[in-house]
Amino acid sequence: MGVVNTKCRGRVLAIDDEPELLEIVKGSLEPHGFEVHTALSAKEGVEFYEKNWKDIDLVLLDFLMPDMTGDLVFECLRRENPDARTILLTGCEDSVAERMFKEGLWGYIHKPFALEEFVREVGEAVDAV
Repeated sequence: MGVVNTKCRGRVLAIDDEPELLEIVKGSLEPHGFEVHTALSAKEGVEFYEKNWKDIDLVLLDFLMPDMTGDLVFECLRRENPDARTILLTGCEDSVAERMFKEGLWGYIHKPFALEEFVREVGEAVDAV
């Protein structure tokens, strides 16, 4: 049995319309000491962030969602907190992320992703806070 890190490494908000992916994110990060909040829609994610942004170290953001695209969600997050640290999780082409990097996007992880690499990248982003 692995040792679970009881110290919180950081608080993460994952916004994605795929419940299975949110479970993977939660299941892969929590054993490494992250506190993970999830939102199944862009609207839900933006509302949660607006109320709790001071307690969120990193946002993991899908690009293609039914109610709003990731670039628009990113704009909403940045209006609330210009320093919102955000990693885009997407299967879209790299050009989508390139545009968002100009606006302050922290990182980009292409779906599907290797869990070990994913946890490492999230850890690096949170540790850089």
